[in-house]
Amino acid sequence: MREPRPFPVEEVRRRFPALEHAGDFVFFDNAAGAQVPSTVLDAVADHLLARNVQRGGPYRQSREVDALIVRARESVAAFVNAASPDEIAFGLNATSFIRAISLAVGQTLDRRSEIIVSDLDHEANVATWLALERAGARIVWWKCRVDEDGATLDATDLEPLLSERTRLVACTMASNAIGRVVDIGSVARRAHAVGAEVFVDAVHFSPHGSIDVRALGCDYLVCSGYKVFAPHMGFAWCRREAINRLPTFREAFIPDVTPDKLEAGTYVYENVAGMNAAVAYLEDLGRSVATPPALPALPAHSRVETIRAAMTAIAGYERTLSRQLLDAVETIPGVTVHGVTARDRLHERIPTLCFTVAGCRASDIAEGLAAREIGVRSGHMYSPRLMARLGLPAAGAVRASLVHYNTAAEIGRFAGALREVIETTHES
Repeated sequence: MREPRPFPVEEVRRRFPALEHAGDFVFFDNAAGAQVPSTVLDAVADHLLARNVQRGGPYRQSREVDALIVRARESVAAFVNAASPDEIAFGLNATSFIRAISLAVGQTLDRRSEIIVSDLDHEANVATWLALERAGARIVWWKCRVDEDGATLDATDLEPLLSERTRLVACTMASNAIGRVVDIGSVARRAHAVGAEVFVDAVHFSPHGSIDVRALGCDYLVCSGYKVFAPHMGFAWCRREAINRLPTFREAFIPDVTPDKLEAGTYVYENVAGMNAAVAYLEDLGRSVATPPALPALPAHSRVETIRAAMTAIAGYERTLSRQLLDAVETIPGVTVHGVTARDRLHERIPTLCFTVAGCRASDIAEGLAAREIGVRSGHMYSPRLMARLGLPAAGAVRASLVHYNTAAEIGRFAGALREVIETTHES
């Protein structure tokens, strides 16, 4: 049997100019926004230089913008395995899409007036639905289970909450605070059994593994491109039949069908060009990890399969990073990890490490690491309800969030710096 190729992390790092430009700085705050490949930078610059105009005009540059948007929809559709590119809408960010869709759902509440939300989620996928109480919605809380593994959403706990009154279940695909992955397929099967819809926040999961909306069985899914190696923008996938039933805001001349009905006003075309290039980068990576060097490229592979190969390789490599992170911090006195730590269950998490240090404020740890050229984040990570369930203070925890361009050497630097910061903090 042929041995799998090792993950080409050094080749990957050469594709990201910011890593070299930053010198010794270590990017461990990727959950707040990842760096971009050089091809993404080139795509953004090329758009601004060659076609920084509005779409819909008869002249060449405007038609090129139209063509770009078509290509980008096709690329993102391949990234999430959508049934059709017209199920992809572009906009500012995931939060704005959650709000737009929640407002539309709020106008369709009748006997199905219950919205299920979770306390594992980012506040963007909670507050937007809580706002529907003013429209008559009844909010039902799906409480996460809290134990030595941090917190998790168990689909069996969802079952007793579901009924013929349930309009929609909103939940994350992976916790942005503790990295715990949610079984969306199980959620969707249970929700659909009672006629309810499923809304998925895939922002934090998107750079870490393959997304297949048809396999997941959800109805709506949102992402922010800047988490998945693109510039600041967002996109939404909506099952055509579901979104076309919703009364979304639009100007009178805008078609009342996807994707137009979700794209209010002009969005940032150059960043959409960057998103298109980010997917192309993942395809390049997929070809490099899926095809043994001694064999020619396999043209029969579809874009979806090639992207899936990249994301599968990324997920495998990142499990190694998770193991190395856990190995490194568990030897440091006073550190408590909030999340899955069992090495045989790393598939249940992504390399987002949430931790606290006995006797130290989270902000002091983050600032101390920053002084040593390591970027992490402290606070509630926009998940204050989860922090409260974990019994953590209002100041929250420290989060180190890695992606596939991070390395074992960086983890070693992080662990050494963390020891120094803790010792210095205790001495002071």
